[in-house]
Amino acid sequence: MAFGWIDEQAGVRRRAGLRRTLRPRAADSPLLDLASNDYLGLARHPEVVEGAVAAARTWGGGATGSRLVTGTTELHGELERELAEFCGAEAALVFSSGYAANLAAVTALAPHGSLIVSDAGNHASLIDGCRLARGTVQVVGHADPEAARKALGTHAGPAVLVSDTVFSVDGNAAPLAALAAACREHGAGLIVDDAHGLGVLGAGGRGAAHAAGLAGADDVVFTATLSKSFGSQGGVVLGPARVVDHLVNAARTFIFDTGLAPAAAGAALAALRLLRREPHRAARARAVARDLHTRLVAAGFDAVRPDAAVVSVRAPSPQTAVRWAADCRAAGLAVGCFRPPSVSDGVSRLRLTARADLSEAQIERAVRVIGDTRP
Repeated sequence: MAFGWIDEQAGVRRRAGLRRTLRPRAADSPLLDLASNDYLGLARHPEVVEGAVAAARTWGGGATGSRLVTGTTELHGELERELAEFCGAEAALVFSSGYAANLAAVTALAPHGSLIVSDAGNHASLIDGCRLARGTVQVVGHADPEAARKALGTHAGPAVLVSDTVFSVDGNAAPLAALAAACREHGAGLIVDDAHGLGVLGAGGRGAAHAAGLAGADDVVFTATLSKSFGSQGGVVLGPARVVDHLVNAARTFIFDTGLAPAAAGAALAALRLLRREPHRAARARAVARDLHTRLVAAGFDAVRPDAAVVSVRAPSPQTAVRWAADCRAAGLAVGCFRPPSVSDGVSRLRLTARADLSEAQIERAVRVIGDTRP
């Protein structure tokens, strides 16, 4: 029978507590949300919503084509210019998603004959980019500059080091300055995914690369998503103008994908301008994360210290994590639940995301619910 093996795999997932299901949320959900990536609380901000509405009214519901045909509007150009200026990069290129941006950056900048050194804790989009690239991939220990340095030293040709800036599972930050130093010793490029850093780290939320003094460097390329801190949709690659021009001509997820919908571009641009006016939102998101962590540790939980806005609480097993998250939901709190294969170390977790708009009472309530539902 066609696809008969699917039933067997479904049974394996079910027995291991790894089955995933879709859960549509209502527009007026009563849950306290610590599961989304809306770090700055902008997804429903009136200015961001109006930015999406105004763009849709002006440009229509879709981009109508690929960026190289009809999918680039004046709005896309405006967003790219302002993103580059804000982040301190020479140029920016917007994609339909952060996933597509990562695939583009890695595949287009690691041709045949090159070496790709990849952190063991990287996001799936970077891993897939490594798999699709024509270079040779060497995976090194998590957040280990010395391991990266040794790997780069084994190759005489072109090379890139690929890493998240903030890792999405535990919320810990990569040692960017040390990684950049390792790359420069060997003439390698550095590609970093700042999905969880942009809007949270750096001066006014300018990102981890900016905070590390790497923005504008001619050997550093950083990617990000517009779906987290900016409360919209889409992705972006930022870096030297010659790299961006290369991506326009060589990145398949740019050339052959429909452009970002105008509504998403308008929402992201409105969020960016709002963050410029209210830079304190970035610091507030970090403060909420630290507060959550402090309270959770004081309550006896095994919680990882956050470097940005992600707080991870470890659970005994995949089944326990699923049940714990469900019990939190039943008590009015939405939290993330990370299990293998989403976590490379095999440790299941509740994943909490701090938001700049959370009140002290909401933080206290979240910690209380997690404690009351403890397995």
